[in-house]
Amino acid sequence: MGIIAKPDLDTSWKDLSNCLGVDPDLFFPERGASTREAKEVCRGCEVRVDCLEYALQNGEKFGIWGGMSERERRRIRRQRALDRQTAARVAEAG
Repeated sequence: MGIIAKPDLDTSWKDLSNCLGVDPDLFFPERGASTREAKEVCRGCEVRVDCLEYALQNGEKFGIWGGMSERERRRIRRQRALDRQTAARVAEAG
C-alpha cells in the first residue's frame, strides 16, 4: 500500500506489516464484496494496532486498515468523539 501520511505521523510500522508484498486490491474490495481475506491477513499482524491508528488519524475512508472496515473505523471515531465531549463536560463541571 502506498502510504502518504500527514507529516507528523510515523509510518515506520509498515515495514513490519503482514500485508507487505500482498496485492493491495485485496484490502480495497468492491462494495459488498467480502473483506474476510483481507482481515485474515491483518489478524496476526504485529503492527495491526499501528495500522488502525494510522487510518483513524489520517481519515482513511476506504479499505481495510488494521483489520477493520471503514464502517468499523467510523464507529471508533464516533465513540472517541463522544468520549472527548464527555471529558470536556466533566472538566467544565469540575
